Parts: sequence; C-alpha cells; structure tokens
Amino acid sequence: MRNLIFLITMIFLIACQSDKKADIPSADSNKANMIQYDSITARLYGADPYGMKKYVMAFLKRGPNRDLDSIQASELQKAHLENIVQMAEEGNLVLAGPFFGSGEIRGIYIFNVESIEEAQILTETDPAVQAGSLEMELKEWYGSAALMAVNDIHKTLAKRGIVEE
Repeated sequence: MRNLIFLITMIFLIACQSDKKADIPSADSNKANMIQYDSITARLYGADPYGMKKYVMAFLKRGPNRDLDSIQASELQKAHLENIVQMAEEGNLVLAGPFFGSGEIRGIYIFNVESIEEAQILTETDPAVQAGSLEMELKEWYGSAALMAVNDIHKTLAKRGIVEE
C-alpha cells in the first residue's frame, strides 16, 4: 500500500511538472512575443520594411606609402583615428575597425551614405589616405538598420576614447 501511495504521488508530481513546463513559454517564443515593431525607431534609422538599409562599406587596404618612421607613423595614426571619431560624431560613419594580423586589407568603414561618390568624398578626408598609407575600395552594402545604434551604444561601453589625449 505504501508503495502504491508513493507511486501515485510520483505520478502526480511528474504530471504537475509537465503542466508547469507547458505553461512556461520557451525562450524563443518568449522573445518573439516581447519584440515588437517600432515604427519611430525604424524611421529614425532609415529602415526599409525588412529593417534593413543601404550603406557603403570601405575596405581599407595597404597604400603605396608605408615607409614612415615611427614618429610619422604615430602622428598619422592619431590623425586617422581623430578623423574616424569626427565622421562618427557627424553620423557619416556607422562602424570602423581594424582587422587582426598584417594582411593586405587593414580594416573596414561602414558609411551611412547613399552613394559611393559620397563615401569617396568622406574617404578623401582620411589623413592616412591622403598620405598614401591606406587606399580604400568602396562597395554598396545592404545591412541591418540597427547598425545606426552602434555608436551610441559604444559610448556606454568604452572607458577610454580611441584617441589618446
């Protein structure tokens, strides 16, 4: 009799656990239920109906003028970084960063512009391009409009700026 009561109790507990699990939505369905379209942010970021937008991506490549002494190279790098910060603050540069290693392609920019011609004008403001240390290959690119939030989010994560004072 004691075994029968134990067995019935166990079956009841298992059944209750199964019911509780059925009532708890999965992480995927919970996320889907919580995420809602935000037309104001979509418009602010320039999103199309798919949440995407056009950008121009620049591949920063080694230029022909790479034989600078360490002081010149350091000054040029600082000017390059200052230009990146300025373009980001103006809203023209969404994302920038170097690649690891010493390959031919040194880094990328993602410009918030409509045309390669606009990106070319911005590219020509880069002191490293002006000095011939870098060259840029520009390509139109279709990506998430959420990238437009990257610079504001980045400000909340960085303890230091990329340009040392």
